[in-house]
Amino acid sequence: MVVVDGLMKVIPRKVPSREALQRCRLISHRGEHSGPDVRENTVAAFRCARDAGVWGIECDIRFTRDLVPVICHDSTPERVFGVDRPVAQFTFDELRTAVPGIPSLQEVLDEFGGNTHLMLEIKAEKWPEAIEQARTLQTLLAPFRPCEDFHILALDPDLFQRVDFLPSRTFLPVAELNVSALSRYALDNHCAGLGGHFLLLNNTLKREHDAQGQRLGTGFPTSRNCLFRELHRGIEWVFSNDAVKLQRVLDECLAGR
Repeated sequence: MVVVDGLMKVIPRKVPSREALQRCRLISHRGEHSGPDVRENTVAAFRCARDAGVWGIECDIRFTRDLVPVICHDSTPERVFGVDRPVAQFTFDELRTAVPGIPSLQEVLDEFGGNTHLMLEIKAEKWPEAIEQARTLQTLLAPFRPCEDFHILALDPDLFQRVDFLPSRTFLPVAELNVSALSRYALDNHCAGLGGHFLLLNNTLKREHDAQGQRLGTGFPTSRNCLFRELHRGIEWVFSNDAVKLQRVLDECLAGR
């Protein structure tokens, strides 16, 4: 990825059309995080993205021992917060004491729901009380419009069964190297589209998904030229770890600078 990003960065690209610039929807991957000062998947990281005008934020849902959905990418907070204990072993009150930076899904929805598009990824973990956990998510998401206000992401499409109270158009399977299989799943099950690395989501795939009114969500452009490459081929959803920087590029181009 480093090599590919380095190559894309130095290949000159023309500024896309105004229409393509306006269609672009940037999604801040785990928020706009910058190490210890602003950590990933925190309210501060999400605020940085929203306040810069970024259209959407991507975040990851896990459950505490008492079945409260919280936002954390890894199974433990060790990488980000230095606490080496699985989230699933904490009650929510214990987690709030040990790692106050991890927000609940409720807190994220309260502040960002309806004003920032939410790409909510369901993580692969045990659901000890699957019916109750699904009911909790259904209650929390009930005030918001599927597809309009949020989508559900998953690396394993079987996880979408856990939120089957939502229409399939809300679901975005995310491919790693299994692009063909997940593309077929998305097409057959009338999903929102397909997510994955921009180099693997080629134009042939794009045409197939366009034909069913689906979108490709490509990640993770870091540079102006890579962003322009995606916009020139008609990509609208762009996931990035540098969404604020890329939003500034869009804004400057639309302002004619």
